[in-house]
Amino acid sequence: MVQGCELPEFVPLESEVAEIVRSAKTVAVVGMSFKAERPSRQVGIYLKDHGLKVIPVNPGHEEIAGLVTYPDLLSIPEEEKIDVVIVFRRPDRVDPVVDAAIKRGVGAVWMQEGIVNNNAAKRAREAGLAVVMNRCFRKVHQALESEGADPAAASFNN
Repeated sequence: MVQGCELPEFVPLESEVAEIVRSAKTVAVVGMSFKAERPSRQVGIYLKDHGLKVIPVNPGHEEIAGLVTYPDLLSIPEEEKIDVVIVFRRPDRVDPVVDAAIKRGVGAVWMQEGIVNNNAAKRAREAGLAVVMNRCFRKVHQALESEGADPAAASFNN
């Protein structure tokens, strides 16, 4: 095993993962990039193009892809109900994002592929938030939109 590579200690059922994606109306994309080639921006734009309200979170920008951007989750107006926080941050930088998600009372924290922080995930679950780690929200969304597709197949494909 690669030193420093953490594996998820908790993996939700595929039905739970699918429900998180299907029920999401508003997502905050933490670490959404201004750069078009970055996966964080591509995922955010894809979700916007598929009818979700996307709120970029990036302290370096006031606007990304025509969307008002906030420096952190707690700066997003309280009247904005956030269903899912999608995290594009290194695992060692996930803790403050999860703490803010807990404080805001979001429905779920979703750590993108390659991102696992078991301590943060445990705190989130104990606070009542659903947690997904090391999965791509976009890939699961695409699988669910394809008739008969299995969201489990969306883990590391495409």
